[in-house]
Amino acid sequence: MPRAFGLDFGTTNSAVACASDRGVETTPVHRSVLYFEPNAATATGNDAIDRYLAADEKGRLMQSLKSFLASRLFTGTNVYGRQYSIEDLLAIFLRDLRELAEQKFGRFEGTIVVGRPVRYSNANNDADNEFALSRLRRALQMAGIGPVEFEYEPVAAAYFYASRLDHDELILIGDFGGGTSDFSLLRVGPRERSILGTEGVALAGDAFDSHMVRHLVSPMLGHGSEYRSVEKILPMPVWVYSDLERWHYLSLLKSNDTIQMLRSIRHNSFEPEKLDALLHVIQDDLGFYLHRSIQTTKAALSSKDHSFFQFDDAVVRIEAPLTRKQFEEWIDEELQRIRGCIERLTAHAGVSPKDVDHVFLTGGSSLVPAVRRIFESVFGACKLTGGSEFTSVAQGLALRALRR
Repeated sequence: MPRAFGLDFGTTNSAVACASDRGVETTPVHRSVLYFEPNAATATGNDAIDRYLAADEKGRLMQSLKSFLASRLFTGTNVYGRQYSIEDLLAIFLRDLRELAEQKFGRFEGTIVVGRPVRYSNANNDADNEFALSRLRRALQMAGIGPVEFEYEPVAAAYFYASRLDHDELILIGDFGGGTSDFSLLRVGPRERSILGTEGVALAGDAFDSHMVRHLVSPMLGHGSEYRSVEKILPMPVWVYSDLERWHYLSLLKSNDTIQMLRSIRHNSFEPEKLDALLHVIQDDLGFYLHRSIQTTKAALSSKDHSFFQFDDAVVRIEAPLTRKQFEEWIDEELQRIRGCIERLTAHAGVSPKDVDHVFLTGGSSLVPAVRRIFESVFGACKLTGGSEFTSVAQGLALRALRR
C-alpha cells in the first residue's frame, strides 16, 4: 500500500504525518526544543522540558531554532566546550523526530514533503528564504531524512481542509506559527486545486509574547533604570531587553562577557535590586518558566476580558493585572501588519473578500480574539472555521505527498 509522509518542523511544535489510502495518522506533537547537560545525552521535545524542569543545576535549553534559519549572523553556538552549527543543532532534533515517526509508522522513506513558511523569520528577501531552506535541507540530510520536497505551510493546511470537502470552494488559509504568519488563497475541492496567491509576514505568537515581556517583565528587571559611569548617568542597554523579549534568545545572554557587563552596571546602578533579578533570570536560564507564565496569561485572555500575570521563582516575583484591551493595544501594530498582508493577498489575486467561501485558520495564535476579528471584519464571521490547530499542517503535507 503506497504511503507518503509530511513533516511539519515548527518554531514551537513539530509533528510527522503518514498518509495512505486508509487515511492520515500523526505522531504526537513534539516540542521544538533541545536540552544539553554535561555528560548526558541531548534531549528533545517533551523529554527535554521534563529534564530541564527536574534539574537542580540547569543545563542549556534551546528553543525556536527555526527562527534562526534565515539569519546569516547566527552560524552556531558553543555548548559545554563543543561548537555546534545550526545544522548540527537541527539535525539532533530532526533525528529524534524521525525516530519518533519510525516508532509509529515503520520505515520513514518514500515521498516526504516538508513544510516551509512563505517568509522565514529574519528573511528580508528571496535570497534569505533560499538560504534558510538550504540550511534546513542540510540538517534533514544529516538526520537521515530525504530526499524531500518543500511546500508552503498554508498550502498544506489547505490540503487538510480540502480533504473534508465534497464540493469546490474558494478558500483563504491562515497559518499562525510562533515566528511567522502565512496566508494562501486557493480553489480546492474534488475537481479543482489551484493556488491563486501566497503572502506572509515574519511575526506571530512570539511577537505577541514580546510585548507582554516588554510591558510586564522588563521594567521589573531594570529596563528604563539608570547607572553611573564615571561622570555620566547612562540608561540600561536596550539590547539586553530586546533579547529578553525574544525568549529563545535568553540563553544567548548567558555569556561571560554579558554577565560581567551586567555585574559592573549593577555595582553602579540606582536600582541594583532590579539588576540582581535580571542576573538571576539570565544565569539560571529561566526563559522557559518566563515564557510559560506569558503563555498562561495570553491563553486566559483568549477566553476572558482580564487576567493576572504571575511569575514567581522565589528570588524573582512579578505580578500584574492585565486586561484584554491593554494586550490588544500593545499588539496593534502587529495586527495591522497582518491585516495589510491579507489585503495585499486578495488585491494581488484579484479576489473580492465577498467571493471567498471560507477562511480556515490554524496555529496557536489563530485563537487570539483580536486576530480572529481581523478576518471577521474582512470576510464575515460566518465564514471562519478551524480545527486541528497543531497537526493540520503535518496532515496536509502528508496528503500533498500522497498526491505527488
